[in-house]
Amino acid sequence: MKEEFDFESIKKKAIAQLKAGKPLLGKDGAFAPLLESILNAALEGEMDAHLTDEERQLGNRRNGKMQKQVQTPLGEVTVSTPRDRNSSFEPQFIKKRETILAEGVADRIIGLYAMGNSTREISDWMEENLGNRVSADTISAITDRVLPEIKAWKSRMLDSVYPIVWMDAIHYKVTDERGCAVSRAIYNVLGINRDGHKELLGMYISKNEGANLWLSVLTDLQNRGVEDILIACIDGLKGFPEAIQSVYPNTAVQLCIVHQIRNSIKYVGSKNQKEFLKDLKCVYQAVNKESAENELLKLDEKWGEQYPIVIRSWQENWDKLSEYFQYTPAIRKLIYTTNTVEGYHRQIRKVTKNKGVFPSDTALEKLVYLAYRNIRKKWTMPLANWATISQQLAIKFGERFKLL
Repeated sequence: MKEEFDFESIKKKAIAQLKAGKPLLGKDGAFAPLLESILNAALEGEMDAHLTDEERQLGNRRNGKMQKQVQTPLGEVTVSTPRDRNSSFEPQFIKKRETILAEGVADRIIGLYAMGNSTREISDWMEENLGNRVSADTISAITDRVLPEIKAWKSRMLDSVYPIVWMDAIHYKVTDERGCAVSRAIYNVLGINRDGHKELLGMYISKNEGANLWLSVLTDLQNRGVEDILIACIDGLKGFPEAIQSVYPNTAVQLCIVHQIRNSIKYVGSKNQKEFLKDLKCVYQAVNKESAENELLKLDEKWGEQYPIVIRSWQENWDKLSEYFQYTPAIRKLIYTTNTVEGYHRQIRKVTKNKGVFPSDTALEKLVYLAYRNIRKKWTMPLANWATISQQLAIKFGERFKLL
């Protein structure tokens, strides 16, 4: 750092850059040296205030300086932090080990990370805008700032009743302690609150998906204040309905029709798939449950001998597959499939698609949470026709709905 700051040269450089249409900020901008001078002067003032007469009587005095590069909105600057003999000086303006001065810069890095940018891409942005690259460790340390927020969000209290909840898992690869790529499932619980707005009740990372693990998720929801769920929409995971009803015995469970169709068509020969799907559509698109059951009998008569596994699967799961027939068309459209939570998963995957294997569970949780934080900004409006739907739910569930 120069002993005397030449303000006139900075002024001339700024004017020249303005006339040339060049930015005043960034690596070669005129304002960075000005900020550098101000910061170093502030640190010197802090040291002067620290070295009181009492400190000097104890033998403490200046002991040189330590230089470091600090990222600021005006570019990278070199800061010379004064040191004292007793190492008791704790600068507050720019703290020890602090390399990002402005919260805005850190927020921008977190924002870039939340959009799925790699550490290299973030470092490129830093170099272009602030004049210096940052390491992957620095970026990781900055994004770690969101961890306390995640912890608080995961333990927040929830509403006592949710009209409709969708539950499904999304899968990723993570590097374990041995350096091997292993699978991780993120259990997501997406609900509709009393006002008709979407709300992610929780996300839970586990080694795999299973009914027992879903049971622990449901228990956590109960511990956080959820006393009742009117309708739960899930895929066909074995034991999942029983897990739900062990915690919420009055909850109506609807198995996803789309999942059931996908699982069915895998066992149907390719030459028969088109015709089979046409007949199957008559079952799940019937006007009521009685008509659907008649169509299921016809399906059995026509295809039962050829595809017994498929027909038996529909028959065995019929109670949970046909739950939606009890409701009006507007509610049926919402609950007959888990498309609502799968749509949320598609938005998450847009952010995480370039991440082959995450370095840790924490890295996975950070990125998925930050992606969710951006997605929820769009959840400002209630579901279409929510006023009508809520009235229909009130008629169906009576006192349970009134608790909302």
